[in-house]
Amino acid sequence: MRVLVVEDDEEMALAVATGLRRAQMAVDVAFDGRAGLERALYNNYDVIVLDRDLPGMHGDAVCAELISARCRSRILMLTAAATTDDLVDGLNLGADDYLPKPFDFPALVARIGALARRAHPAVPPLLRHGDLVVDSARRTSSRGGRPLELAPKEFGVLELLLASKGRAVSAEELLERVWDEAADPFTNAVKITISRLRTKLGDPPVIETVAKRGYRI
Repeated sequence: MRVLVVEDDEEMALAVATGLRRAQMAVDVAFDGRAGLERALYNNYDVIVLDRDLPGMHGDAVCAELISARCRSRILMLTAAATTDDLVDGLNLGADDYLPKPFDFPALVARIGALARRAHPAVPPLLRHGDLVVDSARRTSSRGGRPLELAPKEFGVLELLLASKGRAVSAEELLERVWDEAADPFTNAVKITISRLRTKLGDPPVIETVAKRGYRI
């Protein structure tokens, strides 16, 4: 799952990003409205966490631009103003959900997870392949009833491969969806992560390499 956090309070933005990464999400951060809009239009995010009171370009304007551009990302608006009118205004602009500040971090994680599942409605929260199970809501995985201790990128790769239902997923798509914008496009991180994931999943192997196309389960 890839998330964009647009928040002008740098300390809060970085704290939220750190927490979301610990929850096994790939996170990019922007500190003003225009930078957030540029990233949102350029990259394929599952969820955009958008502060309403932003410098450079107000969050309302960012939201309106994203809706006008038919951006497929789900939008969660944050605001310090928690009145009913603010809630209605935000949703009328096209935001998918609304969370007043201050908020409980577990609530933020749960809202993001729910929105991500709405962004891909065909993908159930519980993904299975034989004795391999990934719970996207709880961010847990197991094989043969044995819990798997996966690093965030390993979990993200496994989740995306399972959600693809047998479709071969290219290394480029895995890099775009599981890593953040700081990832080097020429890195061998995907290959290394697949290798470690195969080791942790054990036998019989479930991840297949498809020549010139990528990987699939």
